[in-house]
Amino acid sequence: MKVVGVRFRQAGKIYYFDYCGMDFDYKDLAVVETSNGVEIAEVALTDVIVDENNFKEKLLPVIRKATIDDIYYHKKNEQDAKAAIDVCQQKSEEHGLNMKIIDAKFTFDRSKITFYFKSEKRVDFRSLVKDLAAIYRNRIELRQVGVRDHAKMIEHYGSCGQKCCCGRFLNDFKPLSIKMAKDQDITLDPSKISGICGRLMCCLSYEEECYKQAKKNMPKEGQKVNTCDGVGMVLDNDYVRECCKVRVKLKDSDSNEEIEKSYSNDELEY
Repeated sequence: MKVVGVRFRQAGKIYYFDYCGMDFDYKDLAVVETSNGVEIAEVALTDVIVDENNFKEKLLPVIRKATIDDIYYHKKNEQDAKAAIDVCQQKSEEHGLNMKIIDAKFTFDRSKITFYFKSEKRVDFRSLVKDLAAIYRNRIELRQVGVRDHAKMIEHYGSCGQKCCCGRFLNDFKPLSIKMAKDQDITLDPSKISGICGRLMCCLSYEEECYKQAKKNMPKEGQKVNTCDGVGMVLDNDYVRECCKVRVKLKDSDSNEEIEKSYSNDELEY
């Protein structure tokens, strides 16, 4: 069957809906029915063919392509949600709750408002929900998020000078480990390899497989190798430079002194 893929947030997870024969272009806005109520979503994929048997339940249909009025009300909802952040923060402080409200979102039909908050501990917010329900007269949901999700929502800038990958295009967080930094010979200084969330930078995983493959195909440090200038010992490898340069220590045939020289990997025998 042919479907359309939509996102409810930038770089968010893609959800499939029955497109009902409508014509959509990339980044069009569509009004869809979800378990949370009627929502507006941005089209991320068009004319996708999927196997109907891969879905446990029947896909929900797209209600319509967003009209000018729909877009107007959607933007108004976003403005009202921003104002609701301050209201929720104020009420949480009145109840003595240790929580930081970082975002809020109305469903398009305003049947529900979701507040996203950060806290180091679990929070009993039942009394806060009652206050908010009395103010907004609709369903209230408070959702605690982790540090990575927080960074994704605020779309800050990383040390590279670009917007954080998580807020720009990553729709899922891959497992990261300090071993990735070791594999790539990156300094293990936490300030150099941590993102604004305080966790390891997502970009450590981008070239991990390339480094692992390069290390398999190159000699190890301390290993003896045959060069066009004689036998030498590998000092270190440069995996980034073209042809994967290997620095070798060997004796100069003329002066018999030890010298250091770089070779491309395919110039060595080992």
